[in-house]
Amino acid sequence: MKRLLTLKILNPVLGVLALNQILTGLFQASLPRKVFEILHEGGGVVFAIAALLHVTLNWSWFKSNFSRSNPAIPPPMTGK
Repeated sequence: MKRLLTLKILNPVLGVLALNQILTGLFQASLPRKVFEILHEGGGVVFAIAALLHVTLNWSWFKSNFSRSNPAIPPPMTGK
């Protein structure tokens, strides 16, 4: 239950951080340098940490969808 509650909070935060990265990148020229450093560069660090936490909390999903033992994923094509 704690995992789901954390994801319910983390996912919108990731969305806001992603939007922050996009907007500050687009409007870099019109932002003062100090503001850009705080919002874009600092936000990027927080975004990376939040993304790692998101992957960690969803690791079982990643394993089940991307492991080679998953029958839904076809084996790689060989040259023969």
